[in-house]
Amino acid sequence: MIFGLLGLIVAALFTGAALYINVVEHPARMGLAPEAQLREWKPAYRRGFALQAPLAALGLVFGCAAFFATGQWQFLAAGVLIGANWPYTMIALMPTNLRLLGTPDAQAGAESVRLIDNWAQLHMVRTGLGALSVLVFCWAHLS
Repeated sequence: MIFGLLGLIVAALFTGAALYINVVEHPARMGLAPEAQLREWKPAYRRGFALQAPLAALGLVFGCAAFFATGQWQFLAAGVLIGANWPYTMIALMPTNLRLLGTPDAQAGAESVRLIDNWAQLHMVRTGLGALSVLVFCWAHLS
């Protein structure tokens, strides 16, 4: 059960970070001028990626390990849910990320504001995947 518990902890950490981004960081960022928004988004994105990417991968590994150790399919489902953040990010968010990273701060304007706001909407799916993973890890522990 240790792998299942570690998966739950990792999924909860991922979800907390994702929720913070959507509920606290993004609304605060949107109160800034466009150039400042973009200048803040770039390092925040890099730091968020450095935190959340390994958590999503670890959650998948722990979910799979818990499944193989216990045979409970819920652990596998929870791991797949948290791990799904990797392909989702590469497919849905990466085009926006690359456009924002490639925009010089001095060229920030209505388009960068729209992209940042769109990025936050897309990021909410990551928060949802994390929350679902936490719930399924809890379900697995209660089964």
